[in-house]
Amino acid sequence: MNHRTSAAPSPVTLDDVRGAQKMLSGIARVTGLEGSRYLSRLVGAPVHLKCENLQRTGSFKLRGAYIRIAGLLPEERAAGVVAASAGNHAQGVALAASLLGVKATVFMPKGAPLPKISATREYGAEVILHGQVVDETMAAAIAHAEETGAVFIHPFDHPDVITGQGTVGLEILEQCPEVRTIVVGVGGGGLAAGIAVAVKSLRPDVRIVGVQAEGAAAYPPSLAAGHPVAVPRPVTMADGIKVGRPGEVPFALVSELVDEVRTVGEDQLSAALLHCLERAKLVVEPAGASPVAALLADPRSFRGPVVAVLSGGNVDPVLLQGVLRHGMTVQGRYFAVRVRLDDRPGSLATLLSVLSEMDANVLDVSHRRTAPRLGPTEAEVEVHLETKGPEHCAEVHRALRAAGYAIAD
Repeated sequence: MNHRTSAAPSPVTLDDVRGAQKMLSGIARVTGLEGSRYLSRLVGAPVHLKCENLQRTGSFKLRGAYIRIAGLLPEERAAGVVAASAGNHAQGVALAASLLGVKATVFMPKGAPLPKISATREYGAEVILHGQVVDETMAAAIAHAEETGAVFIHPFDHPDVITGQGTVGLEILEQCPEVRTIVVGVGGGGLAAGIAVAVKSLRPDVRIVGVQAEGAAAYPPSLAAGHPVAVPRPVTMADGIKVGRPGEVPFALVSELVDEVRTVGEDQLSAALLHCLERAKLVVEPAGASPVAALLADPRSFRGPVVAVLSGGNVDPVLLQGVLRHGMTVQGRYFAVRVRLDDRPGSLATLLSVLSEMDANVLDVSHRRTAPRLGPTEAEVEVHLETKGPEHCAEVHRALRAAGYAIAD
């Protein structure tokens, strides 16, 4: 459904996106489209994954950054560019500026993952760590631009950036001309807006579904209000779509051209990331996995063939470890039980033998001998297990109870 009735001229046109596609030839990769048998079976129609996680710099951001910087006047290029980002936009601006011979300064939060900081420097940018959250980093970058005359490169709120991102949409139509639904993650809205301009101009019948993280979902209230509305404190593991307020330019396009914006929870993002790794053999960051999360949550609501855009793969290894563990927990493959037993030699070995017979993999064991709830001859053991799924979890519980163990949790 369309949310706007205004007939104001679009800030981005199909011709703009086609021109950007020519400019990006030899610069950005034409990323592959991979079929997913599992998702296709769930949806009941072909599902393809658009692998922007395999783009140069690990995300779609290079496309928009390059078009924006390439469009600067000579005197603007001479002044350099400045950006603020926790990761993907930083790397996209750094590489684009390097390819165009422009000096880039990138402000990043002090807590940004070290691999993303290192990659941004390796792409040729000067990195300045400032602030604890992106809003503070953004303010510092804008101040730097005003002081030095450098051009601030916004991550999503500029027509040239949206134009560059729209080339993803043209590639999808070329690679999957029979597509009927495109699912794309939404933060500020630049990627969704660009894809929508390109696709709706050529195939207005194609349904475009945006996906936001529940804890950073600014678009649903903004669409309801008819103007951008801020989420006071966005919270999500998906930092690539952790944006507190839609951009003015992409909001106008999304509200007019995107058919629906859905939300997914953290559990669903974790499960989707795990799915991409295990089933598709693709490393995808939580934001990039958001379209897959939406498909897994309600597969039969999508008209196929479907293309899900995996927008990025720059996931911090520390975060990846935690997200995978969380995803396994959501799927019933990793859980913890507290078991009360007699505090005497051999008790733990007996417990572990029961678990071994059930083919449950013990990951960690911790003992507690002093607690108000424990008797003088009792101990409590917390065991972290890896199982084969919810049914196996239930079997382990039954086996423990049958063996006479009191399960505290």
